Amino acid sequence: MTSSIIDSKIFAPLFHSTRMQSLFNDEARVQAYLDSEAALARAQANLGMIPQQAAKKINDAANSVDIDMDRLAKDTGIVGYPILGLVRQLVAATEGDAAGYVHWGATTQDIMDTASVLQIRNGFELISEDLDKVENALKVLAKTHQNTVMAGRTHLQHALPITFGYKAAVWLDSIHRTRERITEMKPRVLRAQLWGAAGTLASIGDKAELLTAEFAKELGLYAPIAPWHATRDGIAEAATCLALMTGSLSKIAFDIMIMCMDEISELAEPFVKDRGASSTMPQKRNPISCEVIRGCHSSVSKAAGMLIEAQESDFERATGPWHAEWIALPQAFVLSHCAVSQAVFLLEGLEVFPDKMAQNLNISNGLIVAESAMMALAPHLGRQESHDIVYEACREAQSAKISLFDALKKHQEVMDLISEKELADILSPASYLGLSQHIVDQVLNAS
Repeated sequence: MTSSIIDSKIFAPLFHSTRMQSLFNDEARVQAYLDSEAALARAQANLGMIPQQAAKKINDAANSVDIDMDRLAKDTGIVGYPILGLVRQLVAATEGDAAGYVHWGATTQDIMDTASVLQIRNGFELISEDLDKVENALKVLAKTHQNTVMAGRTHLQHALPITFGYKAAVWLDSIHRTRERITEMKPRVLRAQLWGAAGTLASIGDKAELLTAEFAKELGLYAPIAPWHATRDGIAEAATCLALMTGSLSKIAFDIMIMCMDEISELAEPFVKDRGASSTMPQKRNPISCEVIRGCHSSVSKAAGMLIEAQESDFERATGPWHAEWIALPQAFVLSHCAVSQAVFLLEGLEVFPDKMAQNLNISNGLIVAESAMMALAPHLGRQESHDIVYEACREAQSAKISLFDALKKHQEVMDLISEKELADILSPASYLGLSQHIVDQVLNAS
């Protein structure tokens, strides 16, 4: 039985990531604790703080101990934290006098925070794998449809002609920025934590100033120059990065969802028998992946908010905000990867209907290129007068249900300046794409 969507067997195919879950479940969490304890011993031995043989035995025990999870759970419930119970079991598994050097000079939060950073690192590596697939799918869409003309929409109404490739390139550019954020944040987020009870590492004594860096080196993490156990901006930044990423994916999903509407029908999610089916309406093909991505983004954003609030840690050890991280961080990563994996499915198999895009482009009888007419007249009449003439022609076209071309032909001041052939060219959507194709090239070249 479960009360969480990310642990539900029923909803696992939708709001779940088996691979990300495996990085944040209890077994992975405990292994990260053990990896941190082993690295601590190795680092201390490297600096001559504990015997090399002791470090080897601790390392061997950390890699082979069979943690009694029920006992650990009981100890955690009593103590309030899992590390004391874990250390007891690790001590029992370590041979001889080496057991006395387990967890030497460290404190609970050193191990738990470092373990969380190891999970964060693994989580972003997994997300990056699927972001590669999202990027590749968007590249294909942008290149394939670089010249596929469609209606650009503002305020959900026809605005100007664009190409579908341009739209995909804009989506792709936002994913590029996600990549940049992940890369740029690593030195700030992937930092080891080893500072002792109040952040001074007083328990270590000689060579204490060298230990945190050596510990970080053993784990392949960045070395901080000051403790961050009570300044949680790094954890908050990781979650914020995830929220921004799912926000970019959710924008893509929302656009696609609207374009899947029967009234528009320019796109469709990949067809899989029964996917998006209704229990009562046989014709339905609901945009399920889009819906799941949007739901994940909402949840990840809320989790990021919790982690931002958790920055308000008091003094040298928080009295509660830290615990909120234990709740929010795994959810943020599992649901973020769910969103990315759904986006891969959606974009790799997206059905695009250029004929329907062309049909929709013409439903306004040429009004979508009214700006083109205005700008063509502006050098002769000035921008404002040209705007007023074309505005009036647009109203006439809508009222009489005629094309903008026919409405403008009735304005002698227009026909005195341009020929019918010139007007037809001006009102061709394909001739008023601006930098649409150029932007596609720019984004693809930046990949």
